[in-house]
Amino acid sequence: MIAQLSGTVIAAGATWVVLDLNGFGVRTLCTPATASAVRVGQPATLATSLVVREDSLTLYGFADADERDCFELVQSASGIGPKIAQAVVSVLSPDALRAAIAAENISALTKVPGIGVKGAQRLVIELKDKINILAAVTDPATAAASVPAQWRDQVKGGLEGLGWSSRDADKACDTVAHLVDDDPATPVAVLMRAALRSLAK
Repeated sequence: MIAQLSGTVIAAGATWVVLDLNGFGVRTLCTPATASAVRVGQPATLATSLVVREDSLTLYGFADADERDCFELVQSASGIGPKIAQAVVSVLSPDALRAAIAAENISALTKVPGIGVKGAQRLVIELKDKINILAAVTDPATAAASVPAQWRDQVKGGLEGLGWSSRDADKACDTVAHLVDDDPATPVAVLMRAALRSLAK
């Protein structure tokens, strides 16, 4: 199991990052917030989870171990694969996920693309006794990441990567643009979550 990678970022997209590990480039699939927080040419450390299938090995990268652990825990629920699990941790922070499951907040869980009422109910039933085992950990470095000039491209690309249409992604970007006007240092991760909330309404 590959639990963590540290290296230099040599490429990044809306939902992926490539790290150079002493000449060995490793591509990880990431949440839009994690992908937007790294900078090409700069060092980065990602908590990781390796998903093994008969025909593929896919590495998922996360801002911290808490987010990774939530990703893995969500997959223990029946019918939830890595794609939906990644969408869950993209929309809900670990603390928000714990709170939603503990409070049986179906509305919060159905904001995740791909999860309907029945899926949300299943998450609550199957994970309620497990979710609070995970320790609450936050990454101040990620939270403090400032918004780059191309925030709109990153937010739009991240939303499209999660399955939203280009039109819906543009509309969500328009909805959150005032946050950048009010504070140009607003982190892309904050803009992404605000955009996701606007789409879930």
